[in-house]
Amino acid sequence: MNVTICFIGAGNMSKSLIGGLIASGYDKEKIIAADPSAEQRVALTQSLGISCYEQNQDAIEQSDIVILSVKPQVFQAVCQEIKTNLQKTSALILSVAAGIRSQDINLWLGGNRAIVRAMPNTPSLIQTGAAGLFANEKVSEEQKSQAEHILRAAGITIWVQDEPQLDIVTALSGSGPAYYFLFMEAMENAAIQMGLDAKTAHLLTMQTALGAAKMVMESNQSCATLRHNVTSPNGTTERAIQQFEKASLRQIVEQAMQAAQQRAFELGNDLGNGHNQLNKPSPSKSGEPS
Repeated sequence: MNVTICFIGAGNMSKSLIGGLIASGYDKEKIIAADPSAEQRVALTQSLGISCYEQNQDAIEQSDIVILSVKPQVFQAVCQEIKTNLQKTSALILSVAAGIRSQDINLWLGGNRAIVRAMPNTPSLIQTGAAGLFANEKVSEEQKSQAEHILRAAGITIWVQDEPQLDIVTALSGSGPAYYFLFMEAMENAAIQMGLDAKTAHLLTMQTALGAAKMVMESNQSCATLRHNVTSPNGTTERAIQQFEKASLRQIVEQAMQAAQQRAFELGNDLGNGHNQLNKPSPSKSGEPS
């Protein structure tokens, strides 16, 4: 890949992707950015050695791929600002903003745009992220490959065929790190209440989470099989699992993820023009509200 990539917005996600691209050998001269904050521009230039502009328009006209990495609340305003300049190019638009749907992006940019939406997550900041990707009908196979290459600089990528599935990705990997943080927090606090000192409880919780994730990543066995393998009959793990099942942990997780999916759908309507009303998430199979 030898194209010029422009990042609109120089926040943490942009820094993560730029850093990953450079670490993988991508030419710094082919990466530019724009941000209204002088502090952000200086930090990006000094840390990563790329050109960074104050005005978005100065950056996009020389770019083959424009990555929109701005807050969802200002997304429409940024699109309207750069629309005229973008119409002079055939640049691929790659959005990493949560909730903003491709048809709204296309509308705000004047139409007929090749757009890829990405839903990355916070571990992308340490190159261990997971991103769901969706391409509209204007995106070529080459452009899909380019978008995938960029997001892979921060972790793994998975394509979805239907854009509403990105709301599920949001509920799973987008919000998912916080679920694990909560569970780890609960384990750590329980250990402290039971008598361990805080430092020991923290260290053992973190290493246990890391080890469990590493085992899943490196094994060809399912999570269920790995769990079964460490659950001896009438042992300590089995007793703990029984308590989780008694408290309906599986249903709690399902309902939590449905709530996140529903909120992602609502944000798409709130932040956009509300075109996707027919794609409202279906109720859970159990009949519980989402």
